[in-house]
Amino acid sequence: MNEAVPDIPTRIRTGLAAGLQTSLKLFKFVLPLYVVVDLLKGTAVIELLGSLFAPLMALFGLPGEAAFAFVAAFLLNLYAAIAVMAPLDLTPWQVTQCGLMMGIAHNLVLEGGVLRSTGTRGGLLTACRLMIAGVAGLLLSALHHLWGG
Repeated sequence: MNEAVPDIPTRIRTGLAAGLQTSLKLFKFVLPLYVVVDLLKGTAVIELLGSLFAPLMALFGLPGEAAFAFVAAFLLNLYAAIAVMAPLDLTPWQVTQCGLMMGIAHNLVLEGGVLRSTGTRGGLLTACRLMIAGVAGLLLSALHHLWGG
């Protein structure tokens, strides 16, 4: 089955159309999350909820408000987490810390279901991903403190 390769203008049109479609999907999802978090940032709600998570997040060198980004990453995806992190005014190191941990454990509900459908223990593997993300976060935090951060 020899399929002809489209000419360059066709490939560019196809790529631009697909890229625009993907961008619009992300925009519809990310913009509302960003706006909500940015609006909540000025209220007592985010401070109250952030203070609840502050002890846990402090283990990783993060403010309590970063927990919202982790919830978005764990339950949804990394784009949602980025939308939540953006208005939080995190330092570059804190963004790196979040990126490391979220890169290991993200989209847990969907991926856990996919793992389960393959016959593996989705819940156990999800718990392992969370544990590895936590250990990696603790290690990076320790290294950061060791280097005088």
